[in-house]
Amino acid sequence: MVRFGLNADLLRAIAAVPVMLLGGPLANAAAASESPSTMILSPGPTAPVYLGEAGHFAILSQSGITDVPSSDVTGNVGTSPITGAADHLTCAEVTGKVYSVDDAGPAPCNIKAPALLNAAVGDMQTAYTDAAGRPATIHELRGGNIGGLTLAPGVYSWTSDVNISTNVALKGGSHAVWIFQIAKNLIVSGGKTVLLRRHALASNVFWQVAGKVSLGTTSHFEGTILSKTLIAMKTGGSINGRLLSQTAVTLQMDSVVAR
Repeated sequence: MVRFGLNADLLRAIAAVPVMLLGGPLANAAAASESPSTMILSPGPTAPVYLGEAGHFAILSQSGITDVPSSDVTGNVGTSPITGAADHLTCAEVTGKVYSVDDAGPAPCNIKAPALLNAAVGDMQTAYTDAAGRPATIHELRGGNIGGLTLAPGVYSWTSDVNISTNVALKGGSHAVWIFQIAKNLIVSGGKTVLLRRHALASNVFWQVAGKVSLGTTSHFEGTILSKTLIAMKTGGSINGRLLSQTAVTLQMDSVVAR
């Protein structure tokens, strides 16, 4: 067995470093669609956020879903506690089940299920609190302007907006978990993409956002959004994941695929 000449003091110093930057300074980070010059590493494993009954939904909203047709939703849709009349998706736009607290949801596919929805909303709120309370491993990365970076698994925290103005990559294995804690807004510019690399899975990516979420025109996103307020998808946007909002969800000819 080969032994490297590292003494105990040096090993302790290495272990004490919480974040490593490989391949150059952040200012020289390349777009994530290319081979990035910077990869952010976060130490230690992170457990996924348990979604409970909320995990059975592609879209779950407490105050309604607006839609500029036609959108395409693959997965279940639910609105609660607001009346089902606030769900403006048509049955033809949903490949899955449509749940409401009353009989006023989209016909003829509406399923009245107040108890199920009450449990799902409660689990959504619990998941939001869980995600927000995880100890962060990386704080205030790049002041919230994370475009062009490749991010390793971990818990990332910002007290500011987070802006994705160029592509971002999430790189890790199939059991790797990302949790993003955002105290203000999440803004994805038009045409920009969140990419999954290596064996990363959208089901292990969680965006906890206290402010508004804006996914720009023709942008593509990955992961579950747990939003305290509005989730707005602009024209032609797409997401592999879930839109779980404690207020409204707005769609404009978008694609939502539950992952």
